[in-house]
Amino acid sequence: MHHSLFVAQLFRILAILAAMQINSTSLNAEKAPVKSAPSSLAAGDNPLLLESTLPYHVPPFDKIKDEHFVPAIEAGMREELKEVDVIAANAEKPTFDNTIVALERTGRLLDRAERTFSNLNAADTNPTRQKIETEIAPKLSAHRDAIHLNAKLFARIQELYDNRDKLGLDPESSYLLERYYKDFVRAGAKLSEPDKEKLKKINAELATLQTKFEQNVLKEKNASSVVVDRREDLAGLSDNQIAAAAAASKDEHKEGKFVLRLQNTTGQPALASLQNRALRERIMRASLSRNSKGGPFDTREIVIRTAQLRAERAKLLGYENHAAYQLEDQTAGNVPTVNKLLADLAPPAVANARREAADMQKVVDQEKAGFQVASWDWDFYSEKVRKARYAFDESELRPYYELNHVLLDGVFFAAGKLYGLTFKERHDLPVYQSDVRVFEVYDADGKPLALFLADYYARPSKRGGAWMNAYVQQSDLFGTKPVVANHLNIPKPPPGEPTLLTHDEVRTAFHEFGHALHGMFSNVKYPRFSGTSVPRDFVEYPSQVNEMWATWPEVLKNYAKHYKTGEPIPQALLDKIVTAEKFNQGYKTTEYLSATLLDQAWHQLNPADVPKDAMAFEADALHKAGVDFPPVPPRYRSPYFSHAFAGDYSAGYYSYIWSEVLDADTVEWIKEHGGLKRENGDRFRATLLSRGGSADALSLFKNFVGRDPYLEPLLKRRGLDRPPGADDSHIGSSTR
Repeated sequence: MHHSLFVAQLFRILAILAAMQINSTSLNAEKAPVKSAPSSLAAGDNPLLLESTLPYHVPPFDKIKDEHFVPAIEAGMREELKEVDVIAANAEKPTFDNTIVALERTGRLLDRAERTFSNLNAADTNPTRQKIETEIAPKLSAHRDAIHLNAKLFARIQELYDNRDKLGLDPESSYLLERYYKDFVRAGAKLSEPDKEKLKKINAELATLQTKFEQNVLKEKNASSVVVDRREDLAGLSDNQIAAAAAASKDEHKEGKFVLRLQNTTGQPALASLQNRALRERIMRASLSRNSKGGPFDTREIVIRTAQLRAERAKLLGYENHAAYQLEDQTAGNVPTVNKLLADLAPPAVANARREAADMQKVVDQEKAGFQVASWDWDFYSEKVRKARYAFDESELRPYYELNHVLLDGVFFAAGKLYGLTFKERHDLPVYQSDVRVFEVYDADGKPLALFLADYYARPSKRGGAWMNAYVQQSDLFGTKPVVANHLNIPKPPPGEPTLLTHDEVRTAFHEFGHALHGMFSNVKYPRFSGTSVPRDFVEYPSQVNEMWATWPEVLKNYAKHYKTGEPIPQALLDKIVTAEKFNQGYKTTEYLSATLLDQAWHQLNPADVPKDAMAFEADALHKAGVDFPPVPPRYRSPYFSHAFAGDYSAGYYSYIWSEVLDADTVEWIKEHGGLKRENGDRFRATLLSRGGSADALSLFKNFVGRDPYLEPLLKRRGLDRPPGADDSHIGSSTR
């Protein structure tokens, strides 16, 4: 069916959603992959200048020094421009091989150096790396512009594109040509020379702003730790959590005190347990005020300037606004579609959150505490309501969620059952940080498939959130196998203590491994399509599907064992987990939608409408959208919203809820077809995970389930049946 029909019929969900219990997806940021490739320069003492000779070409982390990055990246840019110039100046008539495939072969040195640097800078930064990032970001932007705005090169691509039906290309090659043409046009290839110059200036400034924003968010998070003088003020925290706070105080040279470090989201884990209300308020206010209270890390001006430049660039490229530019290349397709989605979801989400707040207020009043529930009370009192309603305390789960068991006997076990994978830990390969673990992944036939790097602990040098990235991407063109990594931010316990996870951290581990599978199973010819190189609002779909195995009975029983006794999690507790799944979803959905609505508000502005006051604009946007409910602040406020202002997810934070339509349907399909079994895994791998971005995203979904997506699974997940008289049970797939 046509894309517009997909959208029209999707709206029917939204009308129904207004009556229902809102659910939420786990929100895990993932860095988009950069394009993959190797090189041929003399290495000298710089290990980045030659392709790694280690297994899978994994970077030689023990030999890479900070001083290697800039020379390697600059050499890579020079080499790629020479390669591109040869293609553009070729006197022969353009062919698919001498132009498009030739372009796929360029830039291998730059890809290797830039990929290694950006991955390490995200996972383990330092002042030198931050300085390098600031220096190279505008240079890389100018480099990409030099390629995309090369008129002779684009003329060759245009000629091939105009004659694409006569070239006799296989489907992946045909799609590659289409993508190259679109990439170049969207990058400004059709602009006049004066407009190209304007675009280059905008892109360079944006690259600098985005880099500064991300660095300031990390620095402010690290500078905003809450210092507590007395142990008794930490009542409610576990002994492990208190020991971790004491260890953090030593790291920060505040011996004898306790340091509670902030996570990148607005909500903070300690708020669920701390009995001291004044301390809870201090933590929440410290979190909410980040990057907006003056000082060297304030990002409010960066937010305003970024919004201004993105709005100007969109107009220059012929789009109404930045959101329109971004959404054109996603499965959602356009701004009205996303606005409709969010407008229909917000009222029921906030209504549910208000009901949840009223339930908590009853507990506060029964305790004669004499206050109105505020944002710093939510986690603490929602736990009390949960206990009363389900006789279930989230902290009961933690002893059964030990990290090593979760990883080996949960995440890997499910992948073994579903796909036949086996994992062998390797201690002979270098890592960039001592906590990182390396696993070789073997396919069902016993052949080596990929390397998987597991980097799960939080540290001040690591950016917030959770993500997957690739150090080496699979590609038949170069015969490369994938090296992929997962990153979480689990607080590290003191030495000798077990790492006990929250339920959300367990789900996040399964989610991020869903992205890792997408990268490891990639089986494409061209690097452009490798792994997770898919539309931003499709990339979360396979990872969200993988979350289902976290609570699948056979998997849960295999990994959820008491860290001291080895006893499996009691069935009664398992039942409570399932029963309580929809608890507190009004809060979770409202905090997510508030951030999503902010992302859209900033990116649907015309240049003349960009505000002078970032926080006043934020308050007004939340009010207009009907989500300004103070007990539930946005998951990210504008000044520390890295998804929106450090690049990758700008105007795309809606992706998680959009992907859930496909995710819910797929989970239902897998359940109907026997659940955790090889046939289902092999089908998901063959029809979807292995294909990367080599075909239209929604057509890949259809290949898996054998039909257009159904609405019912989403309604069922959210506790609703189909309304009477509904006759159209599916939504069409895109034919873009």
